[in-house]
Amino acid sequence: MSGSAFQDKAGAFAAGLMVQVAWPLLLIAACVLAAPVIGLAAGPQATQLSAAAWFVAAVGALTTLAFSMLILFDALLFRLMASHDNEAAGGAAIDDVLARMRLKPAPAATRSLDQRMAGTRRLLMKQRLAFALFVAASLVAAFL
Repeated sequence: MSGSAFQDKAGAFAAGLMVQVAWPLLLIAACVLAAPVIGLAAGPQATQLSAAAWFVAAVGALTTLAFSMLILFDALLFRLMASHDNEAAGGAAIDDVLARMRLKPAPAATRSLDQRMAGTRRLLMKQRLAFALFVAASLVAAFL
C-alpha cells in the first residue's frame, strides 16, 4: 500500500476507534448516574433476581470498560503506525513498542495493516457483546 493511502487508512481507523472508546463510556456513566433514581423509584420491591441482574450489569460494565481501554491502546498504536512513511516501517514500529513493553515477543514477520485491523475488530465485537450484556442486565434489573 502506498504511503499516503496507508497513512490515511490507519489514521482513519484510529480515529474511528477513538469514537468506539468514547460512546460506551458515556452511556455507562449515564446509566450509573441514573441507577440511584431508578432505585428510589423501585423502592423496596427489589428481589433477588434484580440484585443478581445488577451484579451482572456491573460485570458487563467493567468488562466493557476493560475492552475500551484495550481499544484505546490499539488506537494509539494505529496512530503510531500512521506516522510512518510505509506499512512495513509502521508495523515494525508497533512490533518494537510491544516487544519493549514485554507485551508480545518480537515476531518473525510483520503483520499487515489489514491483519492488525481484523484483530482490533474482534476486540470491538467483544466490547459490543459486553455492552449488550450490560444493557440487557440493566433493563432486567430496572424493571423487575
